[in-house]
Amino acid sequence: MGDGTEAWEEHAIWWQEGFTEGADAEYEEQILPLAAELLAGYDRILDVGAGEGQISRLAVRGGASAVVGVDSSRAQTDEARRRGGGVSYARSEAARLPFRDCCFDAAVACLVFEHIEAVDEAIAEVARVLRPGGRFAFFLNHPLLQTPGSGWIDDQVLDPPEQYWRIGPYLVESIESEEVEKGVFLPFVHRPLSRYVNALAQNGLVLRRMHEPRPPDGFLARAAGYREASTIPRLLVLVCEREASPGSGTGHSTTIGP
Repeated sequence: MGDGTEAWEEHAIWWQEGFTEGADAEYEEQILPLAAELLAGYDRILDVGAGEGQISRLAVRGGASAVVGVDSSRAQTDEARRRGGGVSYARSEAARLPFRDCCFDAAVACLVFEHIEAVDEAIAEVARVLRPGGRFAFFLNHPLLQTPGSGWIDDQVLDPPEQYWRIGPYLVESIESEEVEKGVFLPFVHRPLSRYVNALAQNGLVLRRMHEPRPPDGFLARAAGYREASTIPRLLVLVCEREASPGSGTGHSTTIGP
């Protein structure tokens, strides 16, 4: 399916227990507050790769009247429906959204596109379903720092010893299965930032703002290895606006949507 659905089906409970309901400091202290800020004031919101729905529910609490979450994993959408919160859910790939053109005021994708191979089609679909002037809040693991083979290095061979962040082959687009926790393997697609920005521009999604926040204190307190790397961002957020005449999307018809 090109989006790692099978892996997410297998490890849905790992995600739900480790990253939702207050379990993860990065979400609680940084991602969720920033998502709430960026979605405030928008009425019809699409959550692409919604998982179990924590950002979708956040949008409802923020005052949106119609929030729809889509995810390709049945285990995630089933759990999202169980948790409720006034959100509608659909099981769908990001590259083929089952909604009519221009039907959402805003869209959000949070740490999702790193797992999607069909990135051009997925971005085109987001542009297609957004109204002119609509916002796309695009959250990514920072592509410069989260390259394959990157990481915090404590080099004791040098004299004097040095600590630094090693950057992997940034310009090489690659797909790898990463062991994010013992026994939990998930597919990650690394792309340079230009790959995302150019795909957004080609589909009429104009970059208005960019956020590169430092890791939050709660995360640093639980991840001692990152404390010396507190000035290196793990998160990148691109805030885009859909032009009045965007590039063409895939134009799927729909039976679902606000």
